[in-house]
Amino acid sequence: MRSKLRLGHYSQRTEQAYLGWVLRFVRHHRLRHPADLGETDVIAFLRHLAQERRVAAATQGQALAALLFLYRQVLGRPLRLEGQLPRARTPTRLPVVLTRSEVARVLGQLEGGYRLVGALLYGSGMRLLECLTLRVKDLDLERGEIRIRRGKGAVDRVTGERRRHHLHPSAMQRAMVVAVRRSGVGKRASCHTLRHSFTTHLLESGYDIRTVQALLGHRDVSTTMVYTHVLNRGGLGVRSPADLLGGAGLAVFPDSAAEGTMAGTVQTSKY
Repeated sequence: MRSKLRLGHYSQRTEQAYLGWVLRFVRHHRLRHPADLGETDVIAFLRHLAQERRVAAATQGQALAALLFLYRQVLGRPLRLEGQLPRARTPTRLPVVLTRSEVARVLGQLEGGYRLVGALLYGSGMRLLECLTLRVKDLDLERGEIRIRRGKGAVDRVTGERRRHHLHPSAMQRAMVVAVRRSGVGKRASCHTLRHSFTTHLLESGYDIRTVQALLGHRDVSTTMVYTHVLNRGGLGVRSPADLLGGAGLAVFPDSAAEGTMAGTVQTSKY
């Protein structure tokens, strides 16, 4: 199964998660081989997760995806679960986003290499694992670029060789938790929150959503579109084009009455 996942260029995190769910599935059925199990056993396992373990809908969906991959790609026997398993509805949650001042406060509580990682996460929008596995040759200092070679969905790595260990993700995650608590920011912020904040602040600055999509590495622009809901401020977030005219725009009205009318229009458009 690991070989099939790598041939399909799945991310390292997805590989770990899928293998973990297969192990749990096998242990749940008392170490019986998956080839000897079928749709009924898969449904029983998923019901166990929902009813006894009380896992979230997204967690149950990940377990199902792992088992579908196992039977389709590894065992060559696709599962037929149509009509037998109700799909859990995953609630739609907007990502947690920090303001610029909150980002500065949190980064100010990080020290040493942890502050460097935090600054890279916010400054580039990288995922934590992408940042921690950067190499010197991934940095183009002359062009000011960072190349993500092993991003999600396009794994590029070598196994079977001894290499220096990277900073473990859990160490950075713990440092981030401490920094958020010390900063006094009352939000459940994580390392991934810096990526959300990077995206939101770019869109607030007026950058094109297709450009932001490319920077984030999203395959579908609909994934990036979720951040437009974070930005949704209704009419209060709209700035009238008349506001951008300034004094030059008012100069086209020679008489004071017309000038007063224009100024009134500009003032009204702000609210």
